[in-house]
Amino acid sequence: MEFKAIVVDIDGTITYSDRSIDCRAVNALRGVNVPVVIATGNVLCFARAASKLVGTGGFIIAENGGVVECGIVESDTSHIKMCEEAFDALNRHFPLERLDPDNRITEIGLRRNFDVEKARHILMEFPELDIIDTGFAVHIKSRMINKGTGLKRLAELMGISARDFVAIGDSPNDIEML
Repeated sequence: MEFKAIVVDIDGTITYSDRSIDCRAVNALRGVNVPVVIATGNVLCFARAASKLVGTGGFIIAENGGVVECGIVESDTSHIKMCEEAFDALNRHFPLERLDPDNRITEIGLRRNFDVEKARHILMEFPELDIIDTGFAVHIKSRMINKGTGLKRLAELMGISARDFVAIGDSPNDIEML
């Protein structure tokens, strides 16, 4: 199969567990002759910095598919109110620490300092939402939004099919784009 673009996760895929960059991976991505898309659960400003560092063309999937950038920025904020309600429910059981609350617009990111399995049980009252532990952060997000839906939208904006991508990732939040 011939591919027209690559989509690659950041944390744990092109970085080490301490979040330092794997220069071999970056050099390999810089050496391809197709567009490279950065896909991350992190916020757009982080993804932009990573894209610049890696040397990609600014094609970005951020917040686990909730935000895409390809010349323009599109985001799906339709579920953030429900994510906030779920956060409030969890916050009654755990001392939660939000990550990037001023920059995260489509989901809620949390520090990994609580029992995620217990949190999943608590959030059963929110069947529209998912809680994902990536190994770097915990995300409260809509089940309707993921890196796969973000990839489909970004591919449309790029004028190619999502099937024309090679996807590279290592975490549960990468599955839908693979």
